[in-house]
Amino acid sequence: MTASEWTERQKYVFKRAIEELEKYRGMGTELVTLYIPPTRQISDANAMLRDELGQAANIKSKQTGQAVQSALTSMMARLKPFKQTPENGLALFVGNVVVGNNKTEQVAHVLEPPEPVPTYQYRCDSSFNVEPLKEMLEHEDTYGLMIIDRKECSIGFLKGKAIVALSNKQSTVPSKHGRGGQSQRRFERLTEEAAHEWFKASGEKASEIFLNTPNLKAVLLGGPGSTKNYFAEEGYLHHEVQKKLHPTYFDTGYTDDDQGLKELVEAAGEAIHGLAMLADKHLMQRFLRETAKPDSGLAEYGEAAIRKALEMGAVDHLLLSEDLRRTRCTFKHRQTGEVRETTVEADKVAMAYDKLSAEWGGNNVGLEKKDLVEDLSDLAEQIGANVHIVSSASEEGGILRNAFGGIAAILRYRYQ
Repeated sequence: MTASEWTERQKYVFKRAIEELEKYRGMGTELVTLYIPPTRQISDANAMLRDELGQAANIKSKQTGQAVQSALTSMMARLKPFKQTPENGLALFVGNVVVGNNKTEQVAHVLEPPEPVPTYQYRCDSSFNVEPLKEMLEHEDTYGLMIIDRKECSIGFLKGKAIVALSNKQSTVPSKHGRGGQSQRRFERLTEEAAHEWFKASGEKASEIFLNTPNLKAVLLGGPGSTKNYFAEEGYLHHEVQKKLHPTYFDTGYTDDDQGLKELVEAAGEAIHGLAMLADKHLMQRFLRETAKPDSGLAEYGEAAIRKALEMGAVDHLLLSEDLRRTRCTFKHRQTGEVRETTVEADKVAMAYDKLSAEWGGNNVGLEKKDLVEDLSDLAEQIGANVHIVSSASEEGGILRNAFGGIAAILRYRYQ
């Protein structure tokens, strides 16, 4: 399975894992990173780790040496379940990370990436090396966007669900009106020469951008009237870019790099199978139509209301912002068995724990924590609801995050 074949939830979980790994810091060079490509045997990795375990005894700092030895031992233990290297290889991250007040705790992450690990890599440092994983996330389908007429040209990309504007130029081509007689013919000739130079310059700029774009799936061309057809058919684009030009040219009313590029993506939606951003847009528009009804229709939002709807089995589509960074905490008193559940910002878990510890008295607090998106997704999947992780890069995604707290649903029926 590749990154482009992953579900929205799988991509979200992978991104969050990378975010967490990037935050970790060690006291010294105590964080061990190991990438095992699919071409390497697990036995090779174990042999290398055993050798490094012996070498770690020579590290000058006793504290660092012990921390590295502990990490290597833990890493070897986590490799034991693997009889052979997975299809895309493995990425392992183990080490003692700083948790505040000069304290550390060991963390261990074992990931099976969505794409093959490119190289065999071992590293001890004060941070984990996640760059190879981040590069895999960038391997989503990319579409080139170009809008042109005789007055303006805008160029950009659609990357995943985000529209990225790169270039907007205004032309100096005169309008098609002028004098009569010979002056009229001369004016028309000069106008067509100016148009040719404009199309040539626009084609060269677009070709320069698109030829240097990895994972370019297609180029979408749009604009008002028939100018875009003439531009495409006269071969102003580099022949390699021309090969990626979508056979349908799309009508737009605008040519600017804001409204025009958005309009192009919308016009091309049906022509591009499975374009995720448009799916988000249509679902959010449906949700907003429901909220506009006098009784809020088949719409619900807010964590408490959504949990109730999920409990009643009433959710059809669960909409979650990919920018939610909250944690569902379950605290349990070790002696009385009392349980309390709460949701806090991801970076406030320790504060919530300390507050309850003070109330319950010392070491009586047991804690289970779970990313809020994963928690709600699990509840939704239990009742057969559809889960959508909505990008905040789109206008609709921004509305979900800012106006509705990043949690909303389209219901199957009203349950109250």
